[in-house]
Amino acid sequence: MKKKDKHSGFKTPEGYFEGLSDSLLDKLKDESTIIPKNEGFEVPEGYFEGLNRNILSKLKEEESKVIPLHPYRKYYFTAIAVAASLLLIIGIQWKKEETYTFDDLAVSDIESYFEFNDYGMSSYEIAEIMPIDDIHIQDMMQNEIKDENIADYLNDNIDIFEDLNLENDEY
Repeated sequence: MKKKDKHSGFKTPEGYFEGLSDSLLDKLKDESTIIPKNEGFEVPEGYFEGLNRNILSKLKEEESKVIPLHPYRKYYFTAIAVAASLLLIIGIQWKKEETYTFDDLAVSDIESYFEFNDYGMSSYEIAEIMPIDDIHIQDMMQNEIKDENIADYLNDNIDIFEDLNLENDEY
């Protein structure tokens, strides 16, 4: 890569900045300079004294005219709102209502409902309400008891087998 030259090619004469301010002031004092003596703009006398009052009075007198950039915008929003509400109403009515029956419930859902909700009745009150004519022991138990399971239990837990008074030699 090429190294950049530190010198740009422009040079100022020696001692140029030493007398610059003096030479500028001398040129300004000279009458033949291009700078005009008066600027060409004049402010009337007392103009700034009542300026605030004049501006405020004009603002109060004149009602500003506002030109809306989007004059039909409110009509667009109204139309969109009406269309959205119609879609919502149609969408709600379109949905078919499903009817649920008792058969749709799972047994586990029913059991968990009674397990976690307080229905305000004790087990004795429930027993008084339930009919006992059609109830069997198997209805109350989750697993059915088989005869061989009963015989195995009795063999393991009863010492004197004759005390059971079994009839017809069922075992």
